[in-house]
Amino acid sequence: MSILFEPSVINGMKLANRFVRSATWEGMATPDGKSTDRLADAMAALAEGGVGLIITGHCYVSREGQAGPWQLGSCDDSALPGLTHMAEAVHRCGGKIALQLAHAGANGNAALSGLEPIGPSASYQNGAATCREMTCGDIGRVVQAFSQAADRARRAGFDAVQIHAAHGYLLSQFLSPRTNRRTDEYGGSLANRGRAVLEVLHAVRQAVGRDYPVLIKVNADDFIAGGFSVEDVLELSALLEKAGIDAIEMTGGTGSKESKYSPSRLGAVPPESEGYYRDTARRFKQQIKVPLMLVGGIRSLDVAQRLVAEGTTDYLALCRPLICEPGLVNRWKNGDTAKSRCLSDNVCFRPARAGEGLRCLLEEKTPPAAPATAQ
Repeated sequence: MSILFEPSVINGMKLANRFVRSATWEGMATPDGKSTDRLADAMAALAEGGVGLIITGHCYVSREGQAGPWQLGSCDDSALPGLTHMAEAVHRCGGKIALQLAHAGANGNAALSGLEPIGPSASYQNGAATCREMTCGDIGRVVQAFSQAADRARRAGFDAVQIHAAHGYLLSQFLSPRTNRRTDEYGGSLANRGRAVLEVLHAVRQAVGRDYPVLIKVNADDFIAGGFSVEDVLELSALLEKAGIDAIEMTGGTGSKESKYSPSRLGAVPPESEGYYRDTARRFKQQIKVPLMLVGGIRSLDVAQRLVAEGTTDYLALCRPLICEPGLVNRWKNGDTAKSRCLSDNVCFRPARAGEGLRCLLEEKTPPAAPATAQ
């Protein structure tokens, strides 16, 4: 049996294989962030399709941290019924699911939340403030919001939580010297810029206990001059390891126009370029013992096999390929090893932005075959 389909364990969580569904934005929640039958069904389809661990779309932990419309949220206990239904739907299909905990920070959507965006440092556009610098009290409040959302995930039956500290969201903003210009204990050195991240980790761990898996998603590189770098992620990962993180997912880029690369790069790449952050992952594995999940352009089974077999990563995280084919993992396991059909064109986000929910449009773009002629 391929190493990709061997079972493994992360802090007591038994996984059937090495495939992880990486978080995205589905656009299927209610306007106030509650889960829906449709969203639960989408998660269940991934479990039916053979994904070892499903990580939900980014779930805002406090209202000012909402990034976009129809985004999942967990700000208070009113979220529990929907979250419980989602976890149960996945478990009925034999899957495992983690709730991703997020806060948009300076990118908070004030039009949706009615609240002023907050971040590590103030930001301005055309001379007008677009984000207020957080006080230490604000930081403490948000840390507790992460902790409380993690507790709700545990009570709702989720198998794990993942802290979102990548892609230019709040914790990523604290990590980047480009967006964190503070001069107090939360700014300056990497140890200080990472303080908020570690405080969130400690608070989450206190809420869920030592035997509950806590994961984190971090950038390998922001791809912005003066931003979070490869050396930063290696230093941060050592701090996270010491603090007791159970697994780290490595990604890259931000939603900023300044980033050379976005988190969802356009265009398919040749197999030798799949796994965008593989070089940083190799350095990580030389220094850090925490299990690593690698996302970024992985579309081929043989590439996935090689990345794990050579020790570059422990798990393969996929997102857009599983939007295109929720059953991709089972297809590969059952012997159809053709490359993912995903074109990496990001067209799947169009219906989500229109309020219709995330879905692949490949079939709609492909003309139907001509009908067979009777002989």
